[in-house]
Amino acid sequence: MSILMVNDYADFTTLKELLGVTDGNLASHAKALEAEAYIAVEKQFIGKKPNTRYMATKEGRKAFKDHIDALEKLIQKG
Repeated sequence: MSILMVNDYADFTTLKELLGVTDGNLASHAKALEAEAYIAVEKQFIGKKPNTRYMATKEGRKAFKDHIDALEKLIQKG
């Protein structure tokens, strides 16, 4: 199976809405993923509003693919 990541990045608000999580929950998970170098974080201002966006790194894409592959193997055994 080929993993296709549609977007190059996603901003905080979009991720929060898509995942249905709180600000604090998303922030703590993002911090953990950043610490593992799975995502890169870019902070900027759009007008006067802060904007944080997240991009998967090469390492993050590989880890995600490996995780999906492992899940598929579990499913195939069942």
